[in-house]
Amino acid sequence: MYSSLISMVEKAKRYAQEPERISITSLAVDVRGDNGTHSVSLRGDEWSCACDHFQVHGLCAHVMTLQRLFAANLSTEQRFTQERVPA
Repeated sequence: MYSSLISMVEKAKRYAQEPERISITSLAVDVRGDNGTHSVSLRGDEWSCACDHFQVHGLCAHVMTLQRLFAANLSTEQRFTQERVPA
């Protein structure tokens, strides 16, 4: 019994050292910013944040924080988001 647990722990350690094994396809987190807590989510390649800046520009510090934090596990499309410039 313990040998299989030890084997699983070793495999988990190896997997954790190889972040390219992991692909995030969906994520929902709360980011505590300077002016409050904001709900951020990722579904497929689409980010969303409840903050005002994201609603207008399609990008914000909260999303960029998660892109930086999870960069090794995100696709190119998920890692880079273009800010919308209002007309």
